[in-house]
Parts: sequence; structure tokens; C-alpha cells
Amino acid sequence: MRLLVTGAGGQLGRDVVGACESAGDEVVAATRALLDVGDRDAVLGAVAALRPQVVVHTAAWTAVDACEADPRRAWRDNALAVRWVAEACRRFGAHLVHVSTDYVFAGDLDRPYCEWDATGPASAYGRSKLAGEVEALTGAPGATVVRTSWVCGEHGANMVTTILRLASQRPELAFVDDQRGHPTFTADLAPLVRRLAVDRLPGVVHATNQGAVSWHGFARAVLAAAGQDPDRVRPIATSELQPPRPAPRPANSVLDNTVLGLAGYRLLDDFRLPLARLVSRLQGGA
Repeated sequence: MRLLVTGAGGQLGRDVVGACESAGDEVVAATRALLDVGDRDAVLGAVAALRPQVVVHTAAWTAVDACEADPRRAWRDNALAVRWVAEACRRFGAHLVHVSTDYVFAGDLDRPYCEWDATGPASAYGRSKLAGEVEALTGAPGATVVRTSWVCGEHGANMVTTILRLASQRPELAFVDDQRGHPTFTADLAPLVRRLAVDRLPGVVHATNQGAVSWHGFARAVLAAAGQDPDRVRPIATSELQPPRPAPRPANSVLDNTVLGLAGYRLLDDFRLPLARLVSRLQGGA
């Protein structure tokens, strides 16, 4: 395939580029410096010149608390930008794969969320990402919208690198035990994103690693994978965080991968397997 990957400097974008190149695809890796997806003329010009068969849109402003402080930028980068990308895909015949988030849900359901559950974002980030989903699905008919959660990768800052850094600085760590989700690793997610692009699977798809866990449980798993004592991590409630987070987080971010399962796809591994591989690489292993 010939693909354009936006947000190619991010942790998922970089691994999508790598997965596609490893499969023999022709890939144009568009970092933010190369392509401002909030600029309609720039997006239309890039897609017109490159004529990709697929656009994988990973570009987004994912700083949740910063989005709460600057919702106009969130709308531009996470919603209006998708309108321009979808328009370009429609005009020039490319299939759109758009990456979204668990934050489109309120987080108050008493079971995992499937693709057909009602959305209800509580934060500016979540509202802007939900608007981006609408832009993708209405602006580029047949588009694939991939919702994922708690993304971690080898490149860039994420909770694995944060936990390891804090563990090197403090004798005890504290993480919330009342927010649950599916940690998802870009090394696993990226090849699946490519396959969904090849298959042109339409509509909304939840794609995560398996194994629901709280942030407290995840921090314990990270320390265990690093050969450290997981009992150094104590549980706290979200209400105990100091200072409080500006943007609300969903208490339940667990995404059930219903569409993938029903459509016959193999679900991604339990998160502990890619976690062990990532920690080994971060520590200088193979």
C-alpha cells in the first residue's frame, strides 16, 4: 500500500510507520513539523500530491489537562483537523483510519464499553475527540475509527516511563485504584491498525491489549516487570490526588473489543506480555 501517516512523530505514529514499512508498504511519515493537520490547504495539498491509498490519522493533541484549559485548540487539533483529513480522503479516494480514545465515554458504566454503547465525554479532550469521530465517519464514508486506551510505547513519554522514573526517585509510589482500563502497547496496536487499513473495516472498532487493571495495579505490574518490589505502590482514590487534575478522568475506561471478536480477528495479547518486552527494551535488553 501507499500510506500517509499523520502524527508520525508520536509514539503510535512511529510504530505504525515501522509496521507498514516492515510489511513493504510505501509510507510517507508526516510529523507535525511537516504537516499541520489543522491547516485545510496544507492537508488537501499533501493528499492531492501524494495520492495515498490510505491515510492513518494518529495526529492529535492528547494533553488532557491542557485541553481543559484551552478547549479552542482542542477543537482545532482533534475535531476540525479530522474534518480536513476526511475531506481530503473523500476527494482523492483514500481510505481513512482515524485513531480515537476511551475518553469519549463517561466512564460510569458497570461493565466494559462496547462499540455501540452511548458516548458521554466529561472532558474537553473527550468532547473534541468524539467530534473527531463524527467528522471521520460523516466526512469519509467507510472510514475506520479505532478507539484505544492507556497507550504506551517505546518512543515518547507514557505511564510506563513515568512509573519507572518515579520508582528511581522515591521509596514509595501512590497510584489511583478507582480508575480502570486496558493498557495498550503501540508495538501490538500498530500492526493491527495496518491490518484494519488493508481490510478497510468500516465503522468504530475498539482495539486494546487485554487485561483490565487499575492504575495502581498497572504500576505494580510495571515494577514487577522491572524486577522491583510491587508492594512499593500504595493505592489511593482519585479524590486524594494533589494537586487535583483539572480534567475529569473516566472511572471505567475498559473497552470491550466486541467488533474485532465478532469479525474473527485475533485480539491483542494480555498487556503483561508487551509490558515485559517494553520494560526489557527500556532497561537496555534485547
